Amino acid sequence: MLLNTQLLAGVFLALIVALVVSFLASPIVKTFAYKVGAVDVPKDNRRMHHIPIPRLGGLAIFLGFIVSILLFAEMTNPFRSILLGSVIIVVLGVVDDITPLPAKLKFFVQIVAALIPALNGVLIHVLSNPNLFSENPYWDMGVLSIPVTVLWIVAITNAVNLIDGLDGLAIGVSAISATTVLVISLLVSEFQVAVVMAALVGACVGFMPYNLNPAKMFMGDTGATFLGYILACMSVEGLFKSWAIISFAVPFLILGLPIFDTAFAFIRRIAHGQSPMQADRSHIHHRLIDMGLNQKQAVATLYVISAILGLSAVVLTTSGELRAMIFFVSLCVVAMVAARVVFPKEVRDELHEEMEELKDHGHHAEEPESPAQDGSSAPEKTEEQEPEGWETEEDQ
Repeated sequence: MLLNTQLLAGVFLALIVALVVSFLASPIVKTFAYKVGAVDVPKDNRRMHHIPIPRLGGLAIFLGFIVSILLFAEMTNPFRSILLGSVIIVVLGVVDDITPLPAKLKFFVQIVAALIPALNGVLIHVLSNPNLFSENPYWDMGVLSIPVTVLWIVAITNAVNLIDGLDGLAIGVSAISATTVLVISLLVSEFQVAVVMAALVGACVGFMPYNLNPAKMFMGDTGATFLGYILACMSVEGLFKSWAIISFAVPFLILGLPIFDTAFAFIRRIAHGQSPMQADRSHIHHRLIDMGLNQKQAVATLYVISAILGLSAVVLTTSGELRAMIFFVSLCVVAMVAARVVFPKEVRDELHEEMEELKDHGHHAEEPESPAQDGSSAPEKTEEQEPEGWETEEDQ
């Protein structure tokens, strides 16, 4: 019991140290961002701010995290590989925040950073079988362990980056996800994972006063990709290994919001004939803003959704699949009822707009057939007919 008390004290100190360092480093990083030109200038309708804001805040998050980790975490070989990969991600993010880099180059470096822990034992060896009627409860990844792990790490790294569209959104969702992993790690006595997650929670909370609406500083790609990378790696090191019987569900619940938003964005863009990497203004946070919510309301709504998913993951870990499913469904029903009570007009208008958009899309899909019916040829495609955003394609 004494040992557990000491370990809990270490987890608490890791959180406090990361919080203090991150908070104190933020104004210094802000000054540095102005000096090196890492400033986000509003230039399109996807951005919610109207004045230039420094965007290197992720460096303060990283400093708080790394100082706490060096003081309190046990340096095993797998964890050293995670730290090395995170340093690569942070350096890539700093350079990209100062001078935007090509998407393909960033993707390549992210794969390299993901390979480092994957080649040092941080691997998804086994997944629980989502098919409840199968005789085999597990999937043994075998030779697919490395590519599956790399895919997971790179996907989550970019998923967190994609939801970084409103003041305080990505940092808050990451803090909620890290807190969920922290609680589960304590429940299953994975104290090394708990220390790392406590440091990540503290670093996020320390930066929050500068990032909440109205934001004084953005964390930029430096912070968003770093948070995604650490969450992805530690979910592999902690959740996939410790709880193989539910490993298919728990990490997906904890990181459900960024995963859903990224998957929905890719499906939407492909369905509209666009590149899946093309930035647009149809992420879930943009849709909430278009419904009439302000930034604080939209962020609070997504915090609640992320918390519901996190609580469901904790219940799943401690009480089993049936209770977790009942709990999750109950919370979703409560959230839907609350949304209709608090925002009845906004919900109705958004549903109407979605139906109109589907009708228009079906109408446009039938239009090309009409020229062939009267024997006339289709007009040549002019420059003005290129898809919207063709000249401004960028990685968000």
